[in-house]
Amino acid sequence: MPKFVLMTKHSTKSLHDARGRKKMGKEWLHKVKETCPEVKWIAHYAILGPYDFMDIYEVPDVETAHKISLISRSEGALEAESWQAIDYKDFLGILAEIKN
Repeated sequence: MPKFVLMTKHSTKSLHDARGRKKMGKEWLHKVKETCPEVKWIAHYAILGPYDFMDIYEVPDVETAHKISLISRSEGALEAESWQAIDYKDFLGILAEIKN
């Protein structure tokens, strides 16, 4: 299944309210699981930098990745970007197929 990385940014207000943030996260996850039960979660990180959270997951198709991004925006993310990713060993295989 294709892998995606979801990068989200939230308002500083939501990040300073630990109880509210936890509730918001649970509601988001419930909605994603309800709408996209085929998602296989790989990792969830709180990060430093221009984004606040990074999720790595597998889905059967790009349309499902779009749904997850849209749900993120509808559930309070100021920004949500989804990036398709492949394992590095698979990347090296593709690279080896390219003729110089």
